[in-house]
Amino acid sequence: MARPFMTRPSARPALGARRRRFVLERPVEDPDGFGGVLRRYVSGPVLWGAIEPVGEAERTRLRGGRGDPVATHRITLRARSGLAPAMRLCAGPRRFVIRSLAPAGPPGGDLVCRVEEVPEETP
Repeated sequence: MARPFMTRPSARPALGARRRRFVLERPVEDPDGFGGVLRRYVSGPVLWGAIEPVGEAERTRLRGGRGDPVATHRITLRARSGLAPAMRLCAGPRRFVIRSLAPAGPPGGDLVCRVEEVPEETP
């Protein structure tokens, strides 16, 4: 008697769930000539991941004399070395500052990034 094809349950999200394209931005610091540094970000590799809103942080950021709640998200990527909280993830015009990194599941599996969305600069 032949065994029917059985799928193995997986804790990893389906490949189609990682349909959001992110660009990893790395910080580069240059001396400003006055003893400080100027930080800019350069684009790095393209990563595919899933994003989900977690809610608004309890703290607020002051902008233009008013407090705006800080939006937080969770981004799930395939685990990779070299990611650090000093880096940013970009999805189109949106920028996300990485606040923490944690593996999700076994080593070499997924990586969960808790991020904070950076508001767009207004001229």
